[in-house]
Order: sequence, then C-alpha cells, then structure tokens
Amino acid sequence: MPYLSRFLRGVIVVGLWGLAVALPLQAQPDLPPGAPSALAQFDTDLSTASIDLATLRHGGPSKDGIPSIDEPSFVSIAAARDWISPKEPVIAIEHNGTVKAYPLQILTYHEIVNDTIGGTPVAVTFCPLCYSAIAFERTLEGEPTTFGVSGLLRNSDLVMYDRRTETLWQQFTGEAIVGDRTGDELAIIPSQLISFQQFANHYPDGQVLSRDTVYDRPYGRNPYAGYDDITKSPFAYDGPTDDRLPPKAKVVAVSLDGTYKAYPHKTTQKKRVLHDTIATRPIVVFHAPGAVSALDARQIQRSKAVGSTGVFDRRVNGRTLRFRYLDDGRFEDTSTGSVWTITGTAVKGPLKGTQLTRLSHGDYFAFAWFAFRPDTRLYAPAAGS
Repeated sequence: MPYLSRFLRGVIVVGLWGLAVALPLQAQPDLPPGAPSALAQFDTDLSTASIDLATLRHGGPSKDGIPSIDEPSFVSIAAARDWISPKEPVIAIEHNGTVKAYPLQILTYHEIVNDTIGGTPVAVTFCPLCYSAIAFERTLEGEPTTFGVSGLLRNSDLVMYDRRTETLWQQFTGEAIVGDRTGDELAIIPSQLISFQQFANHYPDGQVLSRDTVYDRPYGRNPYAGYDDITKSPFAYDGPTDDRLPPKAKVVAVSLDGTYKAYPHKTTQKKRVLHDTIATRPIVVFHAPGAVSALDARQIQRSKAVGSTGVFDRRVNGRTLRFRYLDDGRFEDTSTGSVWTITGTAVKGPLKGTQLTRLSHGDYFAFAWFAFRPDTRLYAPAAGS
C-alpha cells in the first residue's frame, strides 16, 4: 500500500505497488525542533508554520513518491466504459460549462491531478486514508502552479506541496501550514462523489480522466483492500478522539458560512432526504444508491454499496422546497412535483432544467472531519422522525 511502509535502520523502504524504492533520509541538524527529517526535502521557510511540526508524520513514500498527474488526458464516456464499471465512484466537477469525471480507481494511485476546467487551473485531490475528495483552484498570486504529494501526513491526511514555493498545504482544509505561504487558503471548487453511471446519465457529453497516465499502475485494483471497515483504526492517526461516532464511520460533512455540520451516513442512507438549516440557509441532503466504495474489496467494482450524496440550497425562485425520495434513485419536490437527480438537477416537471445551488460538502471518515473541524455539530433526527 502506498502509505503502509516499513522503517528500517533509518532507510525508508517504500512498497509502491510492488516496486520497492529505498530512500535514505538523514536527520538535518538545522531543522526546527520536533520536525520530521523528511521536511529536509522542501526548499521553503520551515521556520514559518501554523502547526506544531511534531504533528507531521512520514507516511512512507518520499516527496513525489506518489506521482501526481500533471498532464492529464481525457476520453469520452463511451470509451471509458471499456474499463470502468457502472457503480465505481468518480469525482464529478461541473465548472464554467465544462464537465469532467475523475475515477477514484486512478486517484487512489496518484492523489492529485493538476488540470484546467473551464479555463480555471485546478488541483483535483483524493486522500484515501480520509476518503476526502476535494478540488481546489491552483493559482497563487495570480499565476497557476502545480501541486505534488509530499509524503507527509497530518491527522492521517495528505499533505500537499506547491511546486512554486514548496509550501506544505493540508489537503483536508486547503490551508498552507508550513513554509513561505503559511496562512494562505486555497479556494475550493465544488465537486461531488457519484457513480460513473450516474455521471454518464446526467452528463452524457462529459469527459473522463484517461488511464493513459504514463505510469504503470493496476488501475481498478484497490491497494487499500479492507480499509473502508468501520471496525478498523485509521492508519498513522494519533490526533484527537471524538466519541460521537466510530472513527471510520462515514459522514456527509458541510461547511457553510463558517458553520460546520456532519450527517452520519447511517442516517442519510436510511432517510435518503434530510432537510435542515445551516446559518439561516435552508439545505437538503440527498443520498441515493448507485455507487460502491473505492476502499473495500480488492477489485473496486466488487466493493460494498455506499451510495452517492449531494448537498444543496433548497431555495428556487423565492420558494423553499421540500423533497421526498423516489424508488428509482431520484427525488421529487412536493411543491411542484418536479423530479430531481442526485446532482441537484430537475429533469422532469415544471422546474425541468433548474439546477439547485451546490454547497461545499464531502463524504469523509468521521475521525478526519472531527480532527480538522472539532466544533462540528452532529445531525441527530428529531424524536419520532
């Protein structure tokens, strides 16, 4: 597994998908106290940080040991059907009129794709250890840069670095935590984890990240087999604990106007539709069947069903809608009878063609969300509901 490596006599032995790479890492006397020796790989101001450097851990691979995809190519949905199964999860992004899908079977091996969507330079990221799929604008001071995988972890989460200043960035929050850009924050591009078939249904002209990456990886084979198991402990995690949920329970997590809230998958899968209000804004959480986990079975297509989620502002033309779940994986608003998909698009009825406003959200392991957002409110169904 990319991060599950062994430390032997000061030499890191990296078992990257069957390719062993020995990389000596010598302790550097000029590093700040408590800093892991792996920080010596980065040419940035290590004395500037917003975190305790002792909370950084070396995950196994060195800097760029897990290679980002910097020149991605794309194929049509029809071409992608040759190698991706209908229920496999993809990161779907619709931005400035461009629609793309990034299969987790590829992201699991690379973690970062540096791309341009609708004219905007973006970094599409996925940390398998936290199940966090997040897309960011990759522009610093008006100029695009690329991001790479540092090989470091914090609270089990991917730590990225930008190739302009080599500042370290926390993937989960998009914040610069060590180096020249410390304190800066990347802008998030809304994205959604849905199945490939759901993507194909809703975006028939969409593009799909190609497996032609110039890297020899067994795409479709999960290197973290069994990791999506609620009874198991997270890897390389020694951060704060939160007893409200098991560490590897999944949550639909929402960040809105400075307020953080988490909705347990156990509840959203059962209810399918949740209505709520966050910071005075009425929202709806959808959870439809159709997608499997990327981190369960050895072959992703054989993994357990986890479904797809979406979070939206439920106001349309001055009216606040309420929804109910239909048995075909779609939703209906009770005011107009319009039918909506998991992507928040009305496909039938008086509101056909209307798109609900997407809200920043993700499907994460609970331990990671609570570690980075400790003031999170946890959704609990009303008594009798």
